[in-house]
Amino acid sequence: MYRLNLPQYDIKIRENHGRYDILDILRRKYVALTPEEWVRQHFIHYLIEHKGYPAAYLTNEIELKSGVKRLRCDSVLYDTSLRPRMIIEYKAPSIELKQNVFDQISTYNLLLHVDYLIVSNGMQHYCCKMDYANQKYLFLRDIPEYKNL
Repeated sequence: MYRLNLPQYDIKIRENHGRYDILDILRRKYVALTPEEWVRQHFIHYLIEHKGYPAAYLTNEIELKSGVKRLRCDSVLYDTSLRPRMIIEYKAPSIELKQNVFDQISTYNLLLHVDYLIVSNGMQHYCCKMDYANQKYLFLRDIPEYKNL
């Protein structure tokens, strides 16, 4: 797989009928090892092990409904009241983080109205804090520690 701009962790991979699966610690099961999933698992471990995010408040593959349309958030962070606080969108390392990726996560945010948005392809990571009062957002220099949200 790809070498990412994220810390290494104790990766658990298994072979399954000629393909590989990676352990998703949030879903507590092995899932197909795709380049996007490789990024997701590294990023989740980074948030938990290096930024202090509680695993209990993070979820993967959250389905949203907008009328008859079904959308899927890659990861969502909730607060202690189970209110969504952050949406995280992952792309494979070979995918450039262009406007269409930000448009995609913004669509999810129309439904969830979170405080933070993050996009990552494992090489680059962008985080912005929403300012709904002034109808703008602020790109942050780094992913905030959980205690600073």
